[in-house]
Amino acid sequence: MLRWFTTLMLFASFLGLGLSVAIVGPTFQDLATNVNRNISSLSFIFVGRAFGYLSGSVIGGLLVEVMNYFLLLGISMLATTVGLYLVPFCKTAVLLTVMMCVFGTSIGILDTGGNVLILALWGDKGAPHMQALHFSFALGAFLAPLLAKLALGPTASAENCTESDFHHPALNRSSEADSEALFGVPNDTNLLWAYAVIGTYMFLVSVILFGLFFKNSSKQEKTRASAQTSRRAKYHNALLCLLFLFFFFYVGAEVTYGSYVFSFATTHAGMKESEAAGLNSIFWGTFAVCRGLAIFFATCLQPGTMIVLSNIGSLTSSLFLVLFDKKPICLWIATAVYGASMATTFPSGISWIEQYTTIHGKSAAFFVVGAALGEMAIPAVIGILQGKYPDLPVVLYTSLGASIATGVLFPVLYKLATSPLDHQRKENRKSEDQKALLSSSGLNEYEEENEEEDAEKWNEMDFEMIETDDTMRHSIIDTSRSSLTEPTAEIYNQYPSNALVFESSPVNTGSSI
Repeated sequence: MLRWFTTLMLFASFLGLGLSVAIVGPTFQDLATNVNRNISSLSFIFVGRAFGYLSGSVIGGLLVEVMNYFLLLGISMLATTVGLYLVPFCKTAVLLTVMMCVFGTSIGILDTGGNVLILALWGDKGAPHMQALHFSFALGAFLAPLLAKLALGPTASAENCTESDFHHPALNRSSEADSEALFGVPNDTNLLWAYAVIGTYMFLVSVILFGLFFKNSSKQEKTRASAQTSRRAKYHNALLCLLFLFFFFYVGAEVTYGSYVFSFATTHAGMKESEAAGLNSIFWGTFAVCRGLAIFFATCLQPGTMIVLSNIGSLTSSLFLVLFDKKPICLWIATAVYGASMATTFPSGISWIEQYTTIHGKSAAFFVVGAALGEMAIPAVIGILQGKYPDLPVVLYTSLGASIATGVLFPVLYKLATSPLDHQRKENRKSEDQKALLSSSGLNEYEEENEEEDAEKWNEMDFEMIETDDTMRHSIIDTSRSSLTEPTAEIYNQYPSNALVFESSPVNTGSSI
């Protein structure tokens, strides 16, 4: 029950993680207005958050080796709570960027620690729980825009946003803006409520995690001690490096398509904005739905099988996107398939590698950093290329190239991961042969013992025969003696005086001779 309760708390943590990450997008225009900037000049806050996320992943991988899991996750969620409370009060762009960097660090620690803890709780049998963990993140990302819409209203951002916001370098900015206070009450208090609701939720979950820390501070030492004696693949480091590249291409393609499919549909495919928005929604909608269904699929399918199916689906759908890039029906169908195919790859990859080599904090941080670098680098490069070559579907080429890369990398990963297992099978076969030889030698000893027992039985039978022969011989001798003495007795009776002389002096008779 305690393990299940801990797992549910991890799901709640990742639900809050999805809410915290996704709430920035719907409230981005309101944050820009709050710091007296426009959208184009405030986009670097995402760079600050991504840098913090990278740092948090590395820090979380190091701390999870030496700290209690619940304490680490509780502190990271508490720091996320503080960040959520303070972001709406930031009145300068620099302070908002710093706050986003700290905020990214805390969610990076939470992401790494949560993945490591779910593996520590369930091991290589935790594929459904890993899928549920990442589904909780997707669910939170789905609920964040709805929460922002309820808090801010459907037209709050639209009223504050004009066409000039995207082109002018500043919005009502003056030389006195830099001398304003660092913190202040936001102009729109609904922005404060949107962040405060998520921050309160994160605070409540952090309190429960601290309670689990005080209750189970000694049990993690046993878990960590057992994990140290767990399995390690022969090519452990090579597997981590290839998994780094695998997640780099996968996450980069996922974020790139989700970020640029709207602009691609309007500029290249000639769709209306409403249709392009629907295309973007169907990508993330099928992504979230399939990630939820993957919880049940993982109970009957191996993680490797799910990765292969995901690779086939993403490769097929991205190929159709490239071949029929201007046909709306093909774009709708292929986008839905592509979103569904991308949903299960990341959690399945973590569950798959755990079957062959134990993942500790540093290992988890390594491939999480790869995913974060892909999230940062690939969309940035594609944005530059799309600006230089507007007539080419660079976004679709990226999806196809990433699908080919992941499709090539996974067989190599599988070959490296299973090669130690073949060696172990040979050792097991040798041990079985040794057992067979020992068992055969045992049979030989048993046969020798049986032969010795048979020999003893035959010796006993010989002794019995010998005794029987002696008895028969004695009886024959006695019989012969009795037969000889009977006539002499008669003779003695007939001649008593001679008998007396014969019996009384046998030695003298012998001596006289």
